[in-house]
Order: sequence, then C-alpha cells, then structure tokens
Amino acid sequence: MREVAFFRWVSDTCRVRHAHVQHRGRVVRFVVQLEVRFNQRWHAVRRYDTAHGFAHCDILHPDGRTEKLPLAFHDVNEALTFAEAELRTQWATEVRRYVEEAKRSG
Repeated sequence: MREVAFFRWVSDTCRVRHAHVQHRGRVVRFVVQLEVRFNQRWHAVRRYDTAHGFAHCDILHPDGRTEKLPLAFHDVNEALTFAEAELRTQWATEVRRYVEEAKRSG
C-alpha cells in the first residue's frame, strides 16, 4: 500500500488537506478537507472522505454540527476525483459560509 499526503493552498488563508491510500494503483481510501485560518486557528470547513465505510461529504459548522451527505459513487477513485473538483470550484463559497456563520455566533 502506498500513502500520499499533501496540502494544496488555494489562498493565503485557505488550504486543502489531501491524503489517500493506494493499493495496486487504485485509491482504497481518502480524505480531502478544506480548511480556513480564522481567528488565529485552522478550522475544517468541508471534508470528503471514506470513513465509516462509504464515500461522503461532511459540511462542518463553527458550532460543532456536522451534516453528512453520502456521495453517489461506488468507486472510490471517482469519489476522490469528484471531491477534488468540487473543492476547486466551491472553496470560496464554502469558506464564506463558514466565516459568516462563525461571526454570527460570536
């Protein structure tokens, strides 16, 4: 098995944490997490992973709530490709949502 992990910076205060495990050239599990530096700390904003035995998306909120949305992919490689593409296009919207929620809650 081969493990790969890295960060991809999308702005000065936002990054995507990427980790996956490959077996025989195929991804068998992964986590791709959007993080924002806000109030001197890193906060997870949105996460795609294969924890709990299935590919899903976690929408994280500053108050600690997590919304879990299953992904409609049976193939882990397709789910990972989708997750990366989704965060490339939606990162700014997700960060804005999270920061606005955090500001409202004090």
